[in-house]
Amino acid sequence: MYVAWDEAKNHANMLKHGIDFNDAVLMFQRPVLSLRDERLDYGEERWASLGWIRALVGVVVHTERRGQAMRIISARKATKREAKYYVQRKKN
Repeated sequence: MYVAWDEAKNHANMLKHGIDFNDAVLMFQRPVLSLRDERLDYGEERWASLGWIRALVGVVVHTERRGQAMRIISARKATKREAKYYVQRKKN
């Protein structure tokens, strides 16, 4: 799978959340739980995926375009509630 992102957005994400998109990509090498982000009308379909980024459960918000790249929008450490939800869902 080809993954793309804006490098300026990656830099801003590292400053704000401490996670590099190069590390966030690793999440998709293991099982993830993806939920459609319908909170706002973004003009595109967005997904929030929960999964392991190295030694922590993280959230990666991304878009997927048919026949094109997945584009990462943001990556952050999951909240305690999100991490618990992910671990419980992956056990079942």
